[in-house]
Amino acid sequence: MKDSGLLERLKEYGESDMYPFHMPGHKRRIDEAFSREFPNPFSIDITEVDGFDNLHHPEGILKESMEWAAKVYGADRTYYLVNGSSCGILSAICGTTDNSDTILMSRNCHKSAYHGVFLNHLRAKYIYPQLLENTCVQGGLLPDEMEDMLKTNVEISAVFVVSPTYDGIVSDIKTIANICHKYAIPLIVDEAHGAHFRYGKDLPVSALELGADVVIQSVHKTLPSFTQTAMLHVKEGYVDVEKIERYLHIYQSSSPSYLFMAGIENCIRYMEGDGRARMEELLFKVRRLREELAQLEHLSIMGPEVVGTAGVYDLDITKLIISTVGTSISGAELDEILRSKYHLEMEMCTDTYVTAILSVMDTDEGLGRLRDALLEIDAELGVAEDERLARPGERNVLEEAASCSPEIRMTIYDAVSSGKTTVPLEDSAGRISGEYIYVYPPGIPIVAPGEVLNRELIETVRRYQKMGLAVQGLKDESLNRIEVIKEKEIWEK
Repeated sequence: MKDSGLLERLKEYGESDMYPFHMPGHKRRIDEAFSREFPNPFSIDITEVDGFDNLHHPEGILKESMEWAAKVYGADRTYYLVNGSSCGILSAICGTTDNSDTILMSRNCHKSAYHGVFLNHLRAKYIYPQLLENTCVQGGLLPDEMEDMLKTNVEISAVFVVSPTYDGIVSDIKTIANICHKYAIPLIVDEAHGAHFRYGKDLPVSALELGADVVIQSVHKTLPSFTQTAMLHVKEGYVDVEKIERYLHIYQSSSPSYLFMAGIENCIRYMEGDGRARMEELLFKVRRLREELAQLEHLSIMGPEVVGTAGVYDLDITKLIISTVGTSISGAELDEILRSKYHLEMEMCTDTYVTAILSVMDTDEGLGRLRDALLEIDAELGVAEDERLARPGERNVLEEAASCSPEIRMTIYDAVSSGKTTVPLEDSAGRISGEYIYVYPPGIPIVAPGEVLNRELIETVRRYQKMGLAVQGLKDESLNRIEVIKEKEIWEK
């Protein structure tokens, strides 16, 4: 018999002093105001028994619940998602395109969007985020570039963008939506990191209020709800709602968790009540924390000064981006110091910064620990001796993933379904990739199947590997070999 396993490890972790500055937004704690109505989870973990409706054919209590959620968020239709935003993204992409259509995507899309491109055999065109000067964070999308792409590529049938980004960067969705509708094209917005926007006066406006046709939100990322809980919102007019529903039936589990669905409803109810005041308290504390961290001499915090530059229309201040550019350590090293010495777990790190997610469930004690840790670390830092770390304009993981433009030789579907051979990564320049390469999180591909590998991409992968970042996607986890398309297959395609 196995004496200890995942459950024991989780219990030990939950009882430790490791503080979460990462999703889920409940931060492993639920205060009395939120939990007083929530029972023992096992007592409500049921199947579709009489009186409790069916998510895939809602007629009763689930239909009423989702109609209420739609009214709250200002949607024509809202669907509860129990397989995370990923299943919503897949359903939105497949539900707004036909097989072999062309979709315009921001290059910084999550890998699930690329999976949607694969599943519907789509051709992908990419629009690239701008780059913020003197930082290592990607900016927003330029509406003018969006219009140029739609004007030039008349075959595009849907547009998919990410706003906010992992870093809290918001693009001008209202203008982008107007441009899409000018060409009678639906706009899908991955707003996975923006489910909390409607609950704070100083937060950005949700894409749903700005003209987007389909908006996907991860409730669990920034609000107090269970991991995997999300919502898909639809505004009618430019999309076929029934078609999106058909794909939701495909990509959602046929045994949806009532615990998750009740968790979504309970989360919205809380945020519509006591949660609004808690959000205002959080925003006050975030502003104070940012003021206290303004005294940092080496590390720096990205702030509202970026709004109005490089396509940045707005900024979510509950995302704390802590830059190590110009210091003697990398973002990965800062992440490790915060974890091992201060027992603070961040959401994500790149080679030049770490990201902390703040939510209404954060405590004064937790925020204070982060402040004190950063001030203490900063006091011990020096100026970068490494030439790469010293250059403020040096491109980092997210910049390179979002701005590299490898040549597209085949569709993702054709590449994945083609015959392949395995070659050393070092010898793969000029070959067509049969695999993804990405750093996770955030899961933005550096290269996708069907794209031509080059020497710069290979060197980038090796640099990330050396820095200890989680480079994933290849079957060979050592990253020594990569699958590429056989030359004969390329000729036949």
